[in-house]
Amino acid sequence: MARSPSEAALIQVDTDPTYKRVAKAIEEAIMSGRLKTGDTLPTETELAAQLGVNRSTVREGIRALENADLIERGGAKRLIVRVPQASKIAWVNTRALGLMHVSFLDLWELQLQVEPFAASVAAERIEPELLEALRENVARLAEHLDDDEKVTSNDIEFHRLVAQASSNAALSLVSEPIRVLLFSATIDLYETVPQARHRLLEAHRAILAEIEKGDSAEARRWMARHIEDFRRGYEVAGYDLLAPIPIDPRTQDHFG
Repeated sequence: MARSPSEAALIQVDTDPTYKRVAKAIEEAIMSGRLKTGDTLPTETELAAQLGVNRSTVREGIRALENADLIERGGAKRLIVRVPQASKIAWVNTRALGLMHVSFLDLWELQLQVEPFAASVAAERIEPELLEALRENVARLAEHLDDDEKVTSNDIEFHRLVAQASSNAALSLVSEPIRVLLFSATIDLYETVPQARHRLLEAHRAILAEIEKGDSAEARRWMARHIEDFRRGYEVAGYDLLAPIPIDPRTQDHFG
């Protein structure tokens, strides 16, 4: 006798390998809050008993969660719940953006919205420690203005610090992959357009000054001007705004 559509819809078979089901069960406990950051997981033997599987299966599931950065091994090799590192999340998302053939223009359009907002909020909320970090960042840029790779890395760090100063975790997490992929897009820019280094330093100094003064509107204006100038430098270099950005191998050395 044929089943009705409603009856058929109720039948679900989990065909995932057992180790994936183990990983899912632990991940669900973490995401639901039953296991919290810093909590210690039971031993592999205890988990195997609780979940009704063998230790090798638990070990495979644990490895998957370690790769996802949800757990780490602490003292005595005990398993501890952790918050995934933003850099690892960013690198995964950066690779996804690269595979989607995202162009410089795609990223720049988003930057033009995100970065001025970050600067305006940072001017209102920045803590003393981050303000000092921004000052040190600008000082290092001035010291290494002839080192193109350091200039690019310094620029990435400057914008990361501004995002962190906004005290908006979502903003920091969303904008990080943009910065990482733009590292690939601009790593050779300053060799092609040397004057861009000095314009970068001028902009960073101006943005820092407005953040120091707590002037949200001027911080936003200067950041928008900086991002507009970034596009002009890219065009002066002769790069194609619409071409997909390939991920430079050096990018993973800095962010992978």
